[in-house]
Amino acid sequence: METAIFEQLEQLARDLGAFKAKVIPTKDVPTDASFRTLCEKNTCHSYGMNYGCPPDVGTVEEVLEALYSYQYILVYQYVGELEDSFDFEGMTAAGDRHRALVYRFRDEADAGITLPRRLYLGAGGCRYCKTCARVTNEPCRFPEKRLASLESYCVNVSQLAKAADMKYINGQNTVTYFGGMLFDLQ
Repeated sequence: METAIFEQLEQLARDLGAFKAKVIPTKDVPTDASFRTLCEKNTCHSYGMNYGCPPDVGTVEEVLEALYSYQYILVYQYVGELEDSFDFEGMTAAGDRHRALVYRFRDEADAGITLPRRLYLGAGGCRYCKTCARVTNEPCRFPEKRLASLESYCVNVSQLAKAADMKYINGQNTVTYFGGMLFDLQ
């Protein structure tokens, strides 16, 4: 049964546009609490301004406990083509396509694959709403759709790529984004 569900999840991710996808045990997910320090520096301007970002996703201890409470993670990657290594618009567009992949994957997996528990993680903070309700100090409008990043859960994505037999960098003039679904089989 495990293998069949793993293959089903991996295939769904690839069918929706993922370059590669692989299920690994969460015990093999490399983490680094120092990623939270990068969030606190607020270089992306989302710290405390997005319900999918720290500090609203929980403390380091809370997210690590949540992460490792799951049996498995489906790791998948989206690779976008760029005109050159300075193609910021291309990177942004690829990020938008990756985020759309994450949301489509979540919708289709929720509708078609029975699992007792799951948690979806993407790249960057939640972008489900154009403006996060956190900005105006209102409750999250769609808590069931909220998406945190792998990094906000202290996942070392470059090492995660190795653990899942993937490349972190997929060639010149490309950008790679990672997503994941933590899940249990029982």
